[in-house]
Formats: sequence, C-alpha cells, structure tokens
Amino acid sequence: MVMAQSLFIALKQTDPNCQIDVLAPAWTFSLLERMPEVRAAIAMPLKRGQFGLMQRIRMGRQLRSAGYDQAILLPNSWKSALIPFFADIPVRTGYIGECRWGLLNDARKLDKKLLTMTVQRFVALGLPKTAALPPAYPAPRFVIEPERQASVIEKFNLTRAENILALCPGAEYGPAKRWPVGYYAEVARQKIAQGWQVWLFGSDKDKDAADSINQETGRLCQDFSGRTSLAEAVDLLSLASIVVTNDSGLMHVAAALDRKMIALYGSSDPGFTPPLNKAAQVVSLNLDCAPCFKRDCPLGHTRCLTEIRPDRVLELMAAD
Repeated sequence: MVMAQSLFIALKQTDPNCQIDVLAPAWTFSLLERMPEVRAAIAMPLKRGQFGLMQRIRMGRQLRSAGYDQAILLPNSWKSALIPFFADIPVRTGYIGECRWGLLNDARKLDKKLLTMTVQRFVALGLPKTAALPPAYPAPRFVIEPERQASVIEKFNLTRAENILALCPGAEYGPAKRWPVGYYAEVARQKIAQGWQVWLFGSDKDKDAADSINQETGRLCQDFSGRTSLAEAVDLLSLASIVVTNDSGLMHVAAALDRKMIALYGSSDPGFTPPLNKAAQVVSLNLDCAPCFKRDCPLGHTRCLTEIRPDRVLELMAAD
C-alpha cells in the first residue's frame, strides 16, 4: 500500500483533477488517510485468498453508479479483476497475471527484466502503453497532522526527546528477514547510554522479540509492540530521529514518513522492494546465497544477517 502511493502521486501529476478512490482491506485505511491524493477508501469485504464470487459480483454492481473511468489493478490474481469487470468500468488496466484476458481490456505484459522494482510496476500501470519504461517514480510521502501526534503522545504519556531511536525487529515473512534480537539490544544499549530514547515497534507477533530487547536493556526502552493500532504506530514513527528496521511493512511506513533509517536486508532483495527514501541507508552483504527469498535460511546459518554486526549499524548512525 505504501508503494501504491507512488502510483497515486504519478496519476495526480499527470492529471491534477483526477479523483482516486482505493478499494482495499479496511486495516489499510489508516495509511490511505495519510495520502492526500486519495479521495476515498472503499472497504474490501473479502479476506486475502478468499474467492467469494457472489460478493465480488454484488460489489461490482454496487460500484456501477460511481461512474469510474478506469480501474487500475495492482494485484495479479484472476479474482481481483472480477469487481472492476462487474462494475462495467470502461478501462480496466492491469498485468495479464493469471490469464485475465477478457476481464481486463487494457492488459499489459510484465517485463520483469525491465521493471525490476515493485514500485516501477505499479507506476507503469498509470501510464499509456506506449510510455517509455522503466518509469520515473515519485517517493511515497505521508502527511501527518500535528493534532494526531499530540494525541498519541498524550495517550502513551510520552516525553518528547531530541533523539529518539525507533527499532522495528519484526518481519512477517519469516526469520530469514529478521536481524538478531541481541544485535538490536546492543544498538539500544549504546544509544540509551548516549541519552537517547529507544522505542520498540511491532505487532502482537513481535512482542517476544521486543520484550527480549527491552529485558536486555534493563527495561529502559518504550515498548509499543502489540499496544498500538497501525494509525498510532504511524504517528509515533513520525516522531523518530532515526529508524533501524528489517525489510518489513514498518520499514516502508518509516520511508514514507521521510525518516532517516538503516534498513537491514537478509533473504530479500533491496533492489526489488527498497525503502523509497533518499535518507535511507540499506545494509545488505550481497552474499552468493542471497537473496534466496526463503522464510528460513536453507543453509541453516543466516549469515546474511548475523554477519551484519551491531558496530556497523552504530557507525552508520554516528556518521549520519
């Protein structure tokens, strides 16, 4: 969703008067609310992977009265093309994906060698078929309201500090994307000794990792893992001086907040889904076995992450 904002910005640059509505899961609305290019968010009633043919047909028919000129489909699945088809949207643009001929009438062939980045693939769908590729892409930029910042500070009884380090030790995909918890703790200890506040972020699934980091620092971190909504996490991250993070959703959120960051890559490819932020410093060892895109290291050592030592991250922070 963060990378989709690059498409929304590009569409507005081409036609400032275009109106953009986004059909998406309701949990993403707190991101869409921070994208000024988006007029409205429409809740997708089906869960990921759920077919729900009749629901898709009904929703498509409900959307007919909106009179949309074009639908741009970012997912490549066959079922994702059903709602625009039954909504009778005149131009339905997307990559062929799962043999979507007929459902799409502006079908594009995806050249993965030419469009090497996810964000390029999204932005290209907003351009004419004849446009030169790969396209330039604007960086995502969330708009944060000071009132929301003040509200979340009050809720968690926080004291604003000049130096706040945000740590995001989770990664939904699996262990091969997670920098060791002990390394995060070492970075936290060093910065706390220098007078920094350290804030820990993540979902319920990251609570054990965050708790281990906090325990190793004498409970001197502010642990938000599993305690915030996504909206609150976004507003809190906007207050950070620098973010140290795995390749994760929160990494992309921090990038869209224009935070300085150090992004740590293991099994994934920083060339495919990098943080879209010029202030980001990407750390990847480029081992022969990486990127493997596996959830767990197939070789059993995860050297792509364990050999990125805390000292290197601390040096990058000091040099910034």
